[in-house]
Amino acid sequence: MKDHAMIIDYKYCTGCHACEVTCKNEHDFSEGEWGIKLTEHGPAKMGDGWIWNYVPVPSKLCDLCEERRSTGGVAPCTIHCLGQCMEIVPLEDVSKRLAELGDEAAVFIP
Repeated sequence: MKDHAMIIDYKYCTGCHACEVTCKNEHDFSEGEWGIKLTEHGPAKMGDGWIWNYVPVPSKLCDLCEERRSTGGVAPCTIHCLGQCMEIVPLEDVSKRLAELGDEAAVFIP
C-alpha cells in the first residue's frame, strides 16, 4: 500500500518502546531485526535547559502493516503507542497533517 504514510509527532514520544515491542511481536522478527526502533537524542544542554528526545525510526522492514490494514485492522505500533504520536494516513493527507502538527513531525513512506 504505497498510498499511505506514517506520520510520527516526536514531541509526544515518551520513549516507552511499545512500538518496538508490538512490531516485533506482530512480525516475529529475528534477533537484531526490527520494523521500528526507538533511538534517543540527549540529554543535551540547549540554552538554559536540557533536551532529551526519543525518536521512533521505521526500518526497511516496515510496510505499515499492509496485510493487517488491508483487512480493516490497525497497525499495532499506532494502537500501543502510549504518546499516541504515530498515525498512518493517506498520502494525499500528509501535507495537511504536517501543517497541523508543526515542526517536530516526520513522515515515513515505505
